[in-house]
Amino acid sequence: MKVFNVTLDSKSCVSCKGGIPPLTEEQAKEFQKQTPLWELKGNATKIFREFNFKNFVTALEFVNKVGELAEAEKHHPDMQVGWGYVKIYILTHKISGLHENDFILASKIDKLV
Repeated sequence: MKVFNVTLDSKSCVSCKGGIPPLTEEQAKEFQKQTPLWELKGNATKIFREFNFKNFVTALEFVNKVGELAEAEKHHPDMQVGWGYVKIYILTHKISGLHENDFILASKIDKLV
């Protein structure tokens, strides 16, 4: 029997229509093991990471790459950009908490750096 290790960055986000419970903190911590640079925030209802860059232009270029990825995945993070930094929060708004999609997107964002 073959065992397949499926990483989050090899998956695609699946549209969440709501009506399901968000991940528990325990479940979120399990997914976080594959995205260790992301922090659980808000009682494990969202994940956060800050990225640092050498200037505003580089930070803005990164935001644009994240935007393209978000559109492709149909899952959109909250971003704040400033001189030399980008702050990203990810959660699934329809369930007011975390879903596997959030960690999939985080994993793919990590690959952009």
